[in-house]
Amino acid sequence: MLEHQITLKDGQQIAVESGTTLQQLAMRLSARLGREAVVAKVNGHWMDLQRTVHEDAVVEFFTLADAEGLEVMRHSAAHVMAQAVARLFPGTKFAIGPVIENGFYYDFADHDFSPEEFSAIETEMQNIIRENLPIIREEISRSDALEFFRTRGDRFKVEIIEDLPADTTLTLYRQGEFVDLCRGPHLPSTGYIKAFKIMSLAGAYWRGDSQREMLTRLYAVAFAKKSQLEDHLKFLEEAKQRDHRKLGKELELFMFSEDAPGMPFYLPNGLVIRNELEIFERRLQVEAGYQEVRTPTLMNQRLWVESGHWDHYKENMYVSEADDELYALKPMNCPGHMLIYRNKLRSYRELPLRIAEYGHVHRHELRGTLGGMMRVRAFTQDDAHIFCQPNQIGREIENVLELVSKIYGVFEFPYHIELSTRPENSMGSDELWTEAESALQAALDGAGVEYRINPGDGAFYGPKIDFHIRDAIGRTWQCATVQLDFQLPVRFDLEYVGEDGKMHRPVVIHRAIFGSIDRFLGILTEHFSGAFPAWLAPVQVRVASVAEEFSGYAQETAEFLSQRGFRAEADVRPEKIGYKIREAQVRKIPYTLVVGEKERDNGSVSVRRYGKGDMGPLQLSEFTEMLAQEIAEKKLLV
Repeated sequence: MLEHQITLKDGQQIAVESGTTLQQLAMRLSARLGREAVVAKVNGHWMDLQRTVHEDAVVEFFTLADAEGLEVMRHSAAHVMAQAVARLFPGTKFAIGPVIENGFYYDFADHDFSPEEFSAIETEMQNIIRENLPIIREEISRSDALEFFRTRGDRFKVEIIEDLPADTTLTLYRQGEFVDLCRGPHLPSTGYIKAFKIMSLAGAYWRGDSQREMLTRLYAVAFAKKSQLEDHLKFLEEAKQRDHRKLGKELELFMFSEDAPGMPFYLPNGLVIRNELEIFERRLQVEAGYQEVRTPTLMNQRLWVESGHWDHYKENMYVSEADDELYALKPMNCPGHMLIYRNKLRSYRELPLRIAEYGHVHRHELRGTLGGMMRVRAFTQDDAHIFCQPNQIGREIENVLELVSKIYGVFEFPYHIELSTRPENSMGSDELWTEAESALQAALDGAGVEYRINPGDGAFYGPKIDFHIRDAIGRTWQCATVQLDFQLPVRFDLEYVGEDGKMHRPVVIHRAIFGSIDRFLGILTEHFSGAFPAWLAPVQVRVASVAEEFSGYAQETAEFLSQRGFRAEADVRPEKIGYKIREAQVRKIPYTLVVGEKERDNGSVSVRRYGKGDMGPLQLSEFTEMLAQEIAEKKLLV
């Protein structure tokens, strides 16, 4: 019998007979691996465990404890959900069912699903799992696959197959009576599927085309253990309670209107927070040598042609006509800053030139992708551009890293860094891209920071460094970005007079730290669950009188605080003090000062801190000093 040499991940080598299945190989290595392995990688290719060894190979096995194994389980669970739907609702047609983060979905047609049907589908899925049906891979020619799915009336599968070359060999996966077109790989059997739950349904156009048929998409989550599913559901409930759209409405921070889809309206409370964020960052920028500018929101088409946006970003721009010429609302601040640099002859002595702008930009995002403050069509970027000599790149990148660390440190945001390289729709020469990517990587290495490579996710004009912050419940958000650009200086013919008296080309570093201030405010709202630290809170102090006769002292106290720069208000309504305290808690106001006869006579206040409760009495002067220090140090709630 012919034997093949198998090399395992740890370098161990083992000889096996030709025709041995991967599952048999796993069992030979250990009984536990034989039970727990769900998929293998053979010579770099993913394979089901039913596949056989027919050549020398490097083999690695994966279990549900691995991300790769969990992904396979979720893929098989999508097939099980489709099988359950087929059993319960005959005549339903099937489109696609891919894996997504934490779970999977499947698109269906010809049945009107409702959330009330989720329980029945889940029960039937459990039945299929208990049946422990083998999941069998079958190869089939394109012509046979077309005949098979045409006979069944599966119009979506037929269309997928028709788009493939005539000589394509396809694979079907069969589990009991259910057969699906799929590349795989899959679990050995349905019994390997563990904890899952159907979460929601939504409409989805076939192949993402709004001119095509609307399908129903069922979303589900799946995990290797029931406890992991329970933890995820708790996480989702926590996220729901923290949803910035919910809190934004309750705390009167911002609003949206169908008269301006995706464009936030700031209410007084929300604008207080936004202004505080700008004031905080603006001070640090001035200390770091930035000069603030402002550029027009509407600019001529020729500028966007010169910058490259017209060719690479036009579909996301709002365009208008005036004076028989085309104009566009700026989607980015960069071109305006190029014009400012080009406004006069520059010398090497002026470099690095750091200019910053809180620029209001507009981008035409698809309506279906809009989501509160997290995905909008109009927002403000804390944009900056650093014009420097090539030998200044490293130090300037280090300065930006320090600034990012200072700002994120105030919020105690942990973060990781990614270096994003050239995308498919890039502009410029290979040489400039290579130079830019090498320069960014050298700057990161020189700064001694850890980072990972994110291939193909750079901006169309240059590579970038992205900062991903992690919030209070473990979600990550991409916010700050640093982009190195050799392209725009060429397109705008930017120059400076060098020390040698000759003209030279500057390098541009694009930089944003909040990114979108609007989105950052949404992230903070969810991070703090609406309970902003005192320095950011729209109302920092509410003074509540225990009875009407003490309303004068409450108003005097609030006025005393307001005159000293605190955001304070008095609650002198004829309501019980317990009601007033509870309402201040609902509004998540950092400090509630309760005042009655003793406080009035002593010039004191009874202090309650949101999240801590009763802190006892303090002289008003003591409280004022304590609050001033907390705000100055930008302390968080503890």
